[in-house]
Amino acid sequence: MIHKKSVFVAVTNDISTDQRVHKVCMFLLKENFDVFVYGRILPNTIDVNRPYTIYRKKHWFNNNFLFYAEYNIRLFLFLLFKKYNYILSNDLDTLSGCFVASKLKTKTKLVYDSHELFSEGPELQGRRFVQNFWRTLEKLFLPRIRKAYTVSQSIVNFYHERHNNNMGLIRNLPLLNRTIVKKEVHFPTENKVVLYQGVLNPGRGIKPMIQALQYLENVDLVIIGYGKVESELKAFVISEKMEGRVHFLGRVAHEVLPNYTRKADIGMVLEEPLGKSFEFSLPNKLFDYIHAELPIVSGRLPEITKIVEEYEVGVVVDSYEPEDIAKAVQKLLEDKELRKRIKRNQQKAKQILCWEKEQEKLNEYFIN
Repeated sequence: MIHKKSVFVAVTNDISTDQRVHKVCMFLLKENFDVFVYGRILPNTIDVNRPYTIYRKKHWFNNNFLFYAEYNIRLFLFLLFKKYNYILSNDLDTLSGCFVASKLKTKTKLVYDSHELFSEGPELQGRRFVQNFWRTLEKLFLPRIRKAYTVSQSIVNFYHERHNNNMGLIRNLPLLNRTIVKKEVHFPTENKVVLYQGVLNPGRGIKPMIQALQYLENVDLVIIGYGKVESELKAFVISEKMEGRVHFLGRVAHEVLPNYTRKADIGMVLEEPLGKSFEFSLPNKLFDYIHAELPIVSGRLPEITKIVEEYEVGVVVDSYEPEDIAKAVQKLLEDKELRKRIKRNQQKAKQILCWEKEQEKLNEYFIN
């Protein structure tokens, strides 16, 4: 009898919304692994029914250093009494417990998936002590991990230059044949729609886009998502006197979201360079827009610009000045030939930029 190999997957964010973790787990299931995901119970989390085992733990702390310490101690103690062939650590805040446990269990292989340039995130800018703590962990662990990959080539290059660790690249691309719950949806406006979908955190370019509306006629902004600056954004809309032109739809289920994406006129990817993590980011929504054949207006960050210009799927703005953003939006709305060309390009691009192709790179880390 052939025993199936097992993978333990550690994650601190919301399992119900982390599509990258879910896609990796589904790939491993397809390759005949037993998959066990260890996460936490968060406020307003959604129960999920997945074909792999999920352990969700309620923690005393949910933020800051006390959470990090509690999570990794409990994670380590959990792993100490279990046997797995592989441990998959997702992001730096799960790595301490996973790394130590893998060293004590010599037959267990550690794989590290870095979803972002963790120590250079915008929330760490100006917080020298906290940032140095995460940089120290990276310096301690990353050169000693043999199997590691991340989400953009710029992050690969950054880590290799700093830690000489030869990290691989596995981008977070959508499934070409993803499950979509067909649903008739409507936007709360008859105007043309610029769409933002994703987490509402600082540095997503939403405020400049709101200000750009003053230079546009018959164009509204629709925002789908939730996050720490939602209340701040709503207050900003009021201060800019844009209440009738900015519409917050809140959280939308992943399986339903493409119905909204396809209905919009333009997708915005206006991430601002708030630290190297944002500067080197390759946001999920960029590829979601491509798969929905939605023209894109983007900022000039290296990874985003490379995709938009290489595949010719949108317009890149050179500044975050509201008037410049408005001109780019106007160009996409008025130039019908440009829109047709972008649509044709996106039909080709999504055949290449899809998880079905990207996931095969995981063989190097778990199969070979």
